[in-house]
Amino acid sequence: MPCLTRPRRRLFYIYGDEKVDEALRMRYRYLDLRRDRMQHNLVLRDQVVRYIRDFLSARGFVEIETPVLFKTTPEGARDYLVPSRIHPGQFYALPQSPQQLKQLLMVAGYERYFQIARCFRDEDQRGDRQPEFTQLDLEMSFVEREDVMALIEQLMTGIVEEVSDRELITKPFARLSYRDALARFGTDRPDLRYGMELIDLSDVAARSGFRVFTSVVEAGNPVKALCAPGCGDYSRKQLGELEEIAKAEGAKGLAWLAVEANGAARGPIAKFFDDGLLRDLLARAGANPGDLLLFVADAPAVVNAALDALRREMAGRLGLDDPRKVAFAWIIDFPLFEWNAEENRWDPSHHLFTSPMPEDIPLLDTDPGAARGQQYDLVCNGYEIAGGSIRIHDRNLQEKVFRLIGLDLETARERFGHMLEAFEYGTPPHGGIAPGIDRLVMLLAGEPNIREVIAFPKTQQAADLMAGAPSAVEPAQLEELHIRVVE
Repeated sequence: MPCLTRPRRRLFYIYGDEKVDEALRMRYRYLDLRRDRMQHNLVLRDQVVRYIRDFLSARGFVEIETPVLFKTTPEGARDYLVPSRIHPGQFYALPQSPQQLKQLLMVAGYERYFQIARCFRDEDQRGDRQPEFTQLDLEMSFVEREDVMALIEQLMTGIVEEVSDRELITKPFARLSYRDALARFGTDRPDLRYGMELIDLSDVAARSGFRVFTSVVEAGNPVKALCAPGCGDYSRKQLGELEEIAKAEGAKGLAWLAVEANGAARGPIAKFFDDGLLRDLLARAGANPGDLLLFVADAPAVVNAALDALRREMAGRLGLDDPRKVAFAWIIDFPLFEWNAEENRWDPSHHLFTSPMPEDIPLLDTDPGAARGQQYDLVCNGYEIAGGSIRIHDRNLQEKVFRLIGLDLETARERFGHMLEAFEYGTPPHGGIAPGIDRLVMLLAGEPNIREVIAFPKTQQAADLMAGAPSAVEPAQLEELHIRVVE
């Protein structure tokens, strides 16, 4: 990989990257950026973006900028609002994505659009999230799901193999339905660098004498297990740590069995399985002498969340999550809607412009929860890297979706009238996707946090310690904007 030209004179050095206080690094970011690690990361980011531009330009895509000041149209996260001086009491919103605008570009006849887009979401921070972030925004006319997925698969393969030093271990990319991903891995963003799949043992557990298992199965809930190879000698302290991880995800407890050299099992629940049932259980779980079986019995969402967390924890302890390996997977066949019991309505599982699968459109009138969306997510090493879908391009269908998610026609027209009106002028079938550049470069650089691949990031509290933002403003500025701060 090409090296950035180094300055002749170094004025500041930081030794031992991992021991430097994070706040100190953010406070003096301009000095932190001098280090070889940070310069490598930002050069890698530049090369990834340059590769994307060259790749798409060679395939007939046109790069078009869309506004940063737009209309507030809630898309799942909170908007960042910008008050208007000229229009008192009214606000622009910083875009959570250029979703509506790129669909309007399809109406305008630009059949292949892309943009390296800045996006803004006022949501709680974590290691793979920032209040402002960069994504490749892409849309295509006259395409189906397979066309978009094939293009992105080719793009990502090229980036990994030609720009990075990572090893791509999924060629072609794996494909999993949403239901299959949850059943096998407990999450819709599984890490496929290793196995340790979840095993549904409900039928075996129902025949045991362990009342916790039998009562859970009788209630229609699952008993699932995870087999951790070679961990049968875990101490009471180590098992307690694993139980706390499961409880943090809502599980009431964690049951376990350790497989001994003679094929027997030890553990608090071993006495509830006779020899024949134990053989069935170990065979189903693929457990060998020396292995450790971890069980969670609860509602499906709790079981999946707890075992997903334990799977990731055990992979880290066993060194199976090699950062030099890259494993992509497509997740497809998502439900179009999720039921919101608090609001007594359907919520879109992706966004409200995602088209149903053609054969599922009649279900919108009879059983909306069974309808699948033409959505496709790209995941890599346990992270969601991109989300996309084929869009609705018919006004009547779009209005039907609005009604299902609780938007009356008047509100829908106020928020999205420009979209509905545009559909009247002839809208081609279209679809797109938006890979996150920050997360992608983070994985290619082997970093644990996207702050390490962004020149001037915010902290976990969404603050800029170097410049001191956010900050108070002069009363005169607030007066010009017709704003009063409430203490």
